[in-house]
Amino acid sequence: MKTTIIKPKKIFGLDDLKEIWEYKDLLYFFTWKDFKIRYKQTAIGILWAIFQPFITMVVFSIFFGKLANMPSDGIPYPIFVYTGLLFWQFFSSALSETSNSLISNANIITKVYFPRLILPISGVMTKFVDFFIASIILAGMMIYYGYVPSLSGLFVIPLLLLITFMTAIGGGLFLASVNVKYRDVRYALPFFIQMLLFVTPVIYPASIVGKYSWLLAINPMTGVIKAARASLFGNTPINWELLAISFIAVLILLIIGVAFFKKTERYFADIV
Repeated sequence: MKTTIIKPKKIFGLDDLKEIWEYKDLLYFFTWKDFKIRYKQTAIGILWAIFQPFITMVVFSIFFGKLANMPSDGIPYPIFVYTGLLFWQFFSSALSETSNSLISNANIITKVYFPRLILPISGVMTKFVDFFIASIILAGMMIYYGYVPSLSGLFVIPLLLLITFMTAIGGGLFLASVNVKYRDVRYALPFFIQMLLFVTPVIYPASIVGKYSWLLAINPMTGVIKAARASLFGNTPINWELLAISFIAVLILLIIGVAFFKKTERYFADIV
């Protein structure tokens, strides 16, 4: 009887993309499963995707907008902070989901072969659904405050979502690989995300740090959030240089994340 031994490659290549495409039905299954589990037996179901950023926006508007008089580049503070929260929560929730994707599916990993990259990717895909649902509130707020985005501005949004996706996947792949061996990631990540919120211009404009705003661009989400506000509200032109710095940073992060994931993939089933 012939025995076939399947060994993961140490580097990411075109064959990996082809394999993911061949397993696209499994990717859909994992995405749909995660989505159903999240809202199963909840009273308001999918509305939780709206509830969380909306309530956070209200709290931030009261404490930072009203009491602290935080500047908002001439944009009403509630819609200013909600736009930032929309992209931030997409990133932070996708990063958390991706980082725990291997641990959450340990039983499957140890029993059957499939491209392991499918698990972290499916974790991010579910967040796209949450993002588009939560965007309904943003659309309503734009109508309320009288903002009509230009067509060219709307075309920038898919690019920003792509950068956010790459950021979450790049960081998530690295953390998921580490999390398999060291479960400290599960406890350290929420604290890290909380701290990262305050070095990302979600509750304040990047212009508040003056000439040092380029330092914030090392954080890829800085360019994304700043460009999202510029494209939707037209208060300032899109800073393509800042966005380019963010894109380069996230490209480096993605390469590191994928390379580390592929390097450690062969040990997942043994130690997960």
